[in-house]
Amino acid sequence: MPRAGATMPPAISSITREELRAQFKKQGESAYRADQVAQWVHQKYAENWEAMTNLAKRLREKMSADYTFSTVELARLEGDDDSTRKFLWRLCDGQFVESVLIPASPALYGEASDRHTLCVSTQVGCAYGCKFCASGLDGFKRNLNPAEIVDQVLAVERWHQQQDGTTERLINNLVIMGMGEPLANYDNLLGALDILNAGWGANIGARKITISTSGLVPQIDKLAAQPRQYRLAISLHGATDEVRQRIMPINQKYPLADLLAAAERYQREKKSMITLEYILIAGVNDHLDQAKHLARIGHRIHAKINLIPYNKVEGLKLNRPSEPVQEAFLAALISEGASVTLRREKGHDIDAACGQLRLRMETELAANSN
Repeated sequence: MPRAGATMPPAISSITREELRAQFKKQGESAYRADQVAQWVHQKYAENWEAMTNLAKRLREKMSADYTFSTVELARLEGDDDSTRKFLWRLCDGQFVESVLIPASPALYGEASDRHTLCVSTQVGCAYGCKFCASGLDGFKRNLNPAEIVDQVLAVERWHQQQDGTTERLINNLVIMGMGEPLANYDNLLGALDILNAGWGANIGARKITISTSGLVPQIDKLAAQPRQYRLAISLHGATDEVRQRIMPINQKYPLADLLAAAERYQREKKSMITLEYILIAGVNDHLDQAKHLARIGHRIHAKINLIPYNKVEGLKLNRPSEPVQEAFLAALISEGASVTLRREKGHDIDAACGQLRLRMETELAANSN
């Protein structure tokens, strides 16, 4: 992987099959060679150019000179088979982002399944300043480019192959809910998803891809207008303007009335259920009156509600509610007829709140440099 300051050729993971075919044609290569390369990169999860054994050596050498193979490098891995696994990636400019692999196990969701969901990042840092979140504590650095988004998925699949000695795909569902505000990096995100969704690419179905937002209303409408059937998740975390505005500054620009109207438009256009993400924070948004308001919102926009107990962030004076409070909030929603799940997780023991592993790594590097 090229290092900071080095001239970086375009990343192969962000080149579409059609673009690669056109480039190969100009070079006098057969178009089907582009199909082979795409398959090696996106479906066979090749570890390097040398692994592409059905390509001539001269072609592999030319591609090595013309393209960057991967834009991410594993810097740290935490977690185990029974819980979430968190991947910390070093980018070519030395910045760090995180991905989280979430197995659908009884320990996490109360149901057995071999499904795996990968949560990926779209930005280094975040500009939106949610009061409970680690991602923005160090401010906003930059947007990820399409390759840096795609490469998180490919790198996890390569890791899986190396660990388990299998060629089977691991990731069934993709959630765009890691570091950053996804819809603030709209064009790069949609470019990456075009590749991840493509039949020649990762071939992850559009309805298996969920895009989360803290509530950027114009971008929600823009997402509704594009043709693919991506699912939408709204990071709500407060069921009234008073509560939401205390912890999510975005609510000042796009209050609940505007956000919910955009959600209704999205639901009408895509005809798919929206998810409301609701982090339970002790003494902030875990009162039973919030549960009643939340149930009404869920009914209004035909949404399912995902309750997530807060993961402690170092430096923030916020905590998760006790288990009895969590269960009471859940029961209140059920009594109102809401479609709701409570994430029963182990993730808080590996700095599961997104952005924490990055902050810890950067703190360690700063300490070592002194």
